[in-house]
Amino acid sequence: MPHTALPRPLILGSTSPYRRELLQRLRLPFEVVRPEVDETPFENEQPMVLAQRLALEKARAVALQYPKAVVIGSDQVADLDGEPLGKPGTHERAVAQLQRMRGRAVVFQTAVAVVCIDSGFAQSALAQVKVQFRQLSDAAIEAYLKAEQPYDCAGSAKSEGLGIALLESIDNQDPSALVGLPLIHTCRLLRAAGIPLLD
Repeated sequence: MPHTALPRPLILGSTSPYRRELLQRLRLPFEVVRPEVDETPFENEQPMVLAQRLALEKARAVALQYPKAVVIGSDQVADLDGEPLGKPGTHERAVAQLQRMRGRAVVFQTAVAVVCIDSGFAQSALAQVKVQFRQLSDAAIEAYLKAEQPYDCAGSAKSEGLGIALLESIDNQDPSALVGLPLIHTCRLLRAAGIPLLD
């Protein structure tokens, strides 16, 4: 199915392969540009606020380079009782994250922002996904990490892979949000920015 020509170029401000794969579901032509953004949380910054700030900063950073384009930025933070858990980066940190989350409820805060400098458009949205983790043994955690190596996933939880076996339940309103890009919110923001979807 050929892509429809868009009124403005569309850019995904992310190098995440998971977000790229999700955005491809919308069958829109888009480019990918890495946003240069410091993802360090501010002191006492709540996970929900952190995710929204970073999504907007990522979109703005790329939009400033491509002012005529519509730019999507997104960020996800695992929220454990108000404490942000980001990408572990290492095996040791991933083990520590999963040991803390076992048997507990974690809210994955996934924010998306859409920015176009030329039209003055800038809006964001937040999708919250409540996940109940199973009571995991250390051996199960090690087996999962060896199989998936999810060191680039917030909270070490790669739910689209074997990470689904870590969970008791998922409660959300947007099934793509947990993977990293809430497509229902993204579609709404894109339509508001003038990008047609099934219209």
